[in-house]
Amino acid sequence: MVIIITGASHTGKTLLAQRMLEEYKYPYVSIDHLKMGLIRSGNTNLSPEDPDDVLTSYLWPIVREMVKTAIENNQNLIIEGCYIPFGWRSDFSDQYLEHIHFLCLAFTDGYIDKHFSDIKAHGSDIEVRLDDSYCTVDNLKEDNSRIISGFKKANVRVTLIESDYERVIDSLIIELKA
Repeated sequence: MVIIITGASHTGKTLLAQRMLEEYKYPYVSIDHLKMGLIRSGNTNLSPEDPDDVLTSYLWPIVREMVKTAIENNQNLIIEGCYIPFGWRSDFSDQYLEHIHFLCLAFTDGYIDKHFSDIKAHGSDIEVRLDDSYCTVDNLKEDNSRIISGFKKANVRVTLIESDYERVIDSLIIELKA
């Protein structure tokens, strides 16, 4: 099985991937690590400051083929990151889709309003954020709204975090056991 984890900024994609790695012992690939490896190696002219749509256009074809390769080799893999296009499903035949479990995380506006200081405080729990200055209430709300709208328009399930964050994360881990 390939588990794809995506969602809005600061929603805990990396935390969820880390917990799934620990629970299921599946290897995991961070799309951010892939991005930075390509940038630092000089194998692309991209930069971390490029818009998400530019990064997605470059990174998704690589990630998509990694997913296919894992499935073709009957290997388990967790892929985590924000560079997943809304219409990702159209890139796979049913033969592949039956082996993909997709998870998308997003906060509601109410959750952001109530828990913004906690969101910021946990921003570097798994990976260090060198610059988190862009993370404001308004930016978080805009990013979450974009993610919710885009994936819902593509008929893809979005897991909304409305109140108890840990319960949502735990339920997603348990969901895979079923």
